[in-house]
Amino acid sequence: MTLTPALTRHLSNPDLFGDLTSMRSLAKPLGKETFQVFNPSTGELLAELPDMGVAETKEAIDKAYVAQAEWAAMTARARSDVLWRWHQLIVDHTDDLGAILTAEMGKPLAEAKSEVSHAAAYLQWYAEEANRIYGETISAPSTDRRMLVIKQPIGVVGTITPWNFPASMVARKISPALAAGCAIVLKPAEQTPLVAGAMFALAEKAGFPDGVLNLIYSAEGDAVGHELCTNAKVRKISFTGSTEVGRLLMRQCADQIKKVSLELGGNAPFIVFDDADIDAAVDGAIQAKFRNGGQTCVSANRLYVQAGVHDEFAERFAARVATLSVGDGFAPDVAIGPLIDTRARAKIEAHIADALEKGGTIRCGGKRITSDGTFFQPTVLTDISSAMRVAQEETFGPLAPIIRFEDADQVVREANDTIYGLAAYFYASNLKRVWRVAEALEYGMVGINTGRMSSEAAPFGGMKQSGIGREGSRHGLEDYLEMKYLCMGGI
Repeated sequence: MTLTPALTRHLSNPDLFGDLTSMRSLAKPLGKETFQVFNPSTGELLAELPDMGVAETKEAIDKAYVAQAEWAAMTARARSDVLWRWHQLIVDHTDDLGAILTAEMGKPLAEAKSEVSHAAAYLQWYAEEANRIYGETISAPSTDRRMLVIKQPIGVVGTITPWNFPASMVARKISPALAAGCAIVLKPAEQTPLVAGAMFALAEKAGFPDGVLNLIYSAEGDAVGHELCTNAKVRKISFTGSTEVGRLLMRQCADQIKKVSLELGGNAPFIVFDDADIDAAVDGAIQAKFRNGGQTCVSANRLYVQAGVHDEFAERFAARVATLSVGDGFAPDVAIGPLIDTRARAKIEAHIADALEKGGTIRCGGKRITSDGTFFQPTVLTDISSAMRVAQEETFGPLAPIIRFEDADQVVREANDTIYGLAAYFYASNLKRVWRVAEALEYGMVGINTGRMSSEAAPFGGMKQSGIGREGSRHGLEDYLEMKYLCMGGI
């Protein structure tokens, strides 16, 4: 079906995207089942989409398998040119893509447009990197042979993207794969499939050959994910989501020794030392905790503040948080949109109740804004101990617990005491402390005196059970290439 008036009223050019169920890159629905997409702020119906499963996924994989060889055979410059055109189309239509994103996910419109720009930046980066896939020559041990290394695309890639960044995650995953010469089968999150569909509509206008990009709409991802993991024509899986699902996908890929890139859960510490610039630390904590309403894998989940500045930081931080406005993402001056669904609301409420029962204190917030919706007050808790759920589990919402600590060795031990290792942040001025803490934190990304560090030029990914592989930077391209050693004898 076409987009409903609940969405098209926000678009300057609704006809540009047309019917998001009849694109060339969309798998052909083989059944009559459908599912609905709603605006989490208003509950309005945005679209009804075909609900696809194993049969459609197999057809999409077969299509990608045929198309991939031709795409890989094109020159790097030719692939780069198509990516450049897609990048420019996304830039040209940032406003409409941002409106679609806000409608289906809820984040404030300015934040949604920023995400679309971030997605475009990944396409630009890998359009350039497509021309920089280099091999190497190796000095041979004898004069009658030559030894060299070439790099080739891994093949068809199955990708599964999350609901919280439905535009940037699409670009971050598939742009390096496309630059390398791979073909894609993408399954976006069922809560937020529309911006992925709109991006694919623009990709068709950019001139990707038929079959290189393939889109699967599905309300339940288990069957689609299983097919992507077990189908021998798919050579790699790229997934962003929970650690629990990441473990399942790894098990399903194991029989084929299939390569995986996994960007999974986090439990990010945000540490403020007593020599920190407190004003800067408050600003950074607001960014790291409340961007996207705290619904990011790199959100500051545990705020550790050294005893000497704890009270000052807590007072300033809570005062700032209390001013953050919550509402419909299309409303002016809104800082935080809704939680994605009622399960997310239930989790944040459970974490607050557990903390209060064990001695925690609410400094601001702590309640629903409406009785039946998913708008929730941004909340700050103090008097937090490691025994509380909020100190052990990823909340994924606008809840900031502040934990007092005494010395650097203690806080590093507590920060590392988790199965996760995605992102960490700390604020300090002493150069010796900065180096030692940065090296001691067991995290794939560390923000030092900054609350935001994601960039297309930098490797994004985690240690421990926060994932495998890196996205972004030149390293993100390597994850989609196979290294082949050629030994030429008899020379």
